[in-house]
Amino acid sequence: MAIDILGEALLDYQNGNYSEDIVTFLTLNKHLAGEEDTLPLAYLFRTFEEMPPLEKKALRLCNGTVLDIGCGAGSHSLYLQEKKLSITALDASKGAIETCKLRGVEKNIHSKIMDFKGQRFDTLLLLMNGIGIAGTMQKLNALLDHLKTLLNPDGQILLDSSDLIYMFDEDTDGGHWIPFGDSYYGEVTFRMEYKRRSSKSFEWLYLDYNTLQNVAHAHNFSCELVSEGNHYDYLARITSKKH
Repeated sequence: MAIDILGEALLDYQNGNYSEDIVTFLTLNKHLAGEEDTLPLAYLFRTFEEMPPLEKKALRLCNGTVLDIGCGAGSHSLYLQEKKLSITALDASKGAIETCKLRGVEKNIHSKIMDFKGQRFDTLLLLMNGIGIAGTMQKLNALLDHLKTLLNPDGQILLDSSDLIYMFDEDTDGGHWIPFGDSYYGEVTFRMEYKRRSSKSFEWLYLDYNTLQNVAHAHNFSCELVSEGNHYDYLARITSKKH
């Protein structure tokens, strides 16, 4: 059974056993060493007031029945629940779902998104680069097809992501040198460590907005750039095209 690094850390924090944060290791496109970073557990338990502007905007745009995909500790779900929306929190991490329950999130589902079927929602929420669960550009097509089966006809997908172009060297003409041939530069590999235990490496996807828009259109979606952040990040809204 895979180690649930995220879930273990969230439960420790929730139960008052916090002693350290998660350390993440990012590799760019399996070719270049990327970054070692720290994921502060307290940040995953943030209040609405502590959230960045893009997240606040996304939460204000939520309506109807909402599926919070990759809910983590449930901070977004709790806010929407307080606003009397019908919110369901979903995560592949068992510990994350247990944390949501302990925090008072009423509707919880422990499942990978690709395994979840049979319900439709007015809003699908994928925050903290939630679209990254696709892993690769190739798998993004399957994810969008699946999300369409979970969306009501007039529903919306709200997601934020980042353009990783800033991580590459700039050319003299102002462009960027990306040494990966046919591979998309936003495909990365992550690994997490917590209390001297390590997760297996997993794929994650960061999308620039133009690429997201093109892929969305290919799947008969409309794609709107709602807002841009301060560092190559953005919030997008995807809806079904009207015939």
